[in-house]
Amino acid sequence: MVYQIHSVSKKKSILPVVLSKEEVELVYKQITSIKYRAIFLVLYSAGLRISEVLNLQIKDIDSSRMVITVKGGKGNKDRTVMLSEKLLVVLREYYRSCKIKPYKYLFFGTSPDKPQHPRWVQDRINLAGKKAGINKNVTCHVLRHSFATHLLENKVDVRRIQLLMGHGSLRTTSIYMHVSSSYINETKSPLDSLDL
Repeated sequence: MVYQIHSVSKKKSILPVVLSKEEVELVYKQITSIKYRAIFLVLYSAGLRISEVLNLQIKDIDSSRMVITVKGGKGNKDRTVMLSEKLLVVLREYYRSCKIKPYKYLFFGTSPDKPQHPRWVQDRINLAGKKAGINKNVTCHVLRHSFATHLLENKVDVRRIQLLMGHGSLRTTSIYMHVSSSYINETKSPLDSLDL
């Protein structure tokens, strides 16, 4: 009798790509369109997924409470995230610049009743990363990873980051501890305690 041994393969854990704050600024400066600047800032300032940004409606931006309501996120969950004051300034500038005013989707595509296609946004952000000379693949999701990592580096509690990101599990959010330079650098190497 021959027994076959089946190995259980574990899913490979890949660390997220993260931009430094300086790299975020460099990429942003390469975007000339006010519309795509606004989309870029929503992605980074609130840590939203591209689908969540493009499904935002005018009524989801609450400037009186300084919050953005994200409806039907991953797992069809709603959540509320912060509305940055700097973002609000750019959103107002974007709205004023629109010849056809958004009445449903904040960032509409070829028609005001249809959201912008994600491919257009992805291409613009990727191109801006290349123009900025960033040696990383700059994507919409990289901005989301950068948001979470920068919050962690600013000493924001992991549980709060989990809620802002809309993660179902704290385990998903904890991956940012592996890429946060300040989190890692707070731990001294044993080499530093040797008298060499």
